[in-house]
Amino acid sequence: MGVDSSDVVHGELAIGNVTLAFREIGGDQGIPVVLLHALGSCAATWDGFAARLAGSCGRRVIALDLRGHGGSSRTETYSLAAMRDDVLGFLDGRGIERADLVGHSMGGAVAILVAQRAPGRVRRLVVEDTPPPPEVPGEPVDPVTEPAEPLRFDWRLIEPVITEFRTPDPGWWDLLPAISASTLLVSGGPSSHVPVDALVRVSRAVRDCRLVTVEDAGHRVHSVKPDEFWSAVSPFLCPEPRH
Repeated sequence: MGVDSSDVVHGELAIGNVTLAFREIGGDQGIPVVLLHALGSCAATWDGFAARLAGSCGRRVIALDLRGHGGSSRTETYSLAAMRDDVLGFLDGRGIERADLVGHSMGGAVAILVAQRAPGRVRRLVVEDTPPPPEVPGEPVDPVTEPAEPLRFDWRLIEPVITEFRTPDPGWWDLLPAISASTLLVSGGPSSHVPVDALVRVSRAVRDCRLVTVEDAGHRVHSVKPDEFWSAVSPFLCPEPRH
């Protein structure tokens, strides 16, 4: 089946006072795969992977611009919980009862929150090199000033989101066993700033979870090592599971 990034359909969906831009590829049948990007990125980062999922596996694939990123709304509130609610609102708005979620870094954190809040909505979960909350508070985030040149994301989200990543959250760990989705964690190995041992701890707390490492990939696994990322993830998502 010949599918490439030129087959992507662009759209927008209003959810309350937020409009989310998205990119969709593949057929309209079956449980879709929803892709969530990292801080400062956008849905386009997934174009190659999405085309591969649609072409090789026949999957319906939707990549979102999370709030404050790409073509989606700039807002006054930025938090992982707000992005979680946006994703759930998007699923509702598109009439999607269940989805497979794939998230990188911040997108992985949002995907985990969705799977914790609404376990029945997530069938399969792929989390790419996402750091769990720390056990002790991290360094305060330096104040962020408006950049001289425009960005493809809202610079105001940097401070609150990074602060969340550096703040302990015992409740997050307590809710990991609530995740019912079959889960795959992908580590970028020692060259990533996300410690592998932290991901091992996460994998042990989730009921049905496996951890794979793509060596020498660093933090941006799907971008730096796209073929290795595909080899690690595609057996999990393709062919489409029947349950």
